[in-house]
Amino acid sequence: MEEKITANEYRTTVICVDEYDNGVMSGRLYNPYMKGGECFGSLMNLLVSMDNLLDKMRLPQSFEAKRSFVPMKSPPAPADDENRHNGKKATFAVRILFRQNASWQGSVTWLEGKMEESFRSTLELIFLMRSALEGERQEQQSQQDKR
Repeated sequence: MEEKITANEYRTTVICVDEYDNGVMSGRLYNPYMKGGECFGSLMNLLVSMDNLLDKMRLPQSFEAKRSFVPMKSPPAPADDENRHNGKKATFAVRILFRQNASWQGSVTWLEGKMEESFRSTLELIFLMRSALEGERQEQQSQQDKR
């Protein structure tokens, strides 16, 4: 029987936001389960990509998913350089602990701001990421106004 993914390093996905314009973010996401990163061009792309990744890993398994003893393939060994990815606008480490009530629960760390917050829903995760991106944009705007 093949090994189930239980290692903690697979629970964290690094989201690198390279562009943020009028509320639309684009960038890349990285997880040790994937080979290389995956690009996203919008928030919807990001959410669908992450949900597909969580479904493939079955970690955490969706609350609504049918449980079984079916073996799954072994995960690849985590890459050593996963923590070296940075977004041009912001970088977030999203750790999803549960998938209950058709949503995600966990914590998000804004790496540049060195702040971590828990979230109880995917919508709350989006608001936390947006607040960091909007804060960065407002700070850059005020610096340009001073010049």
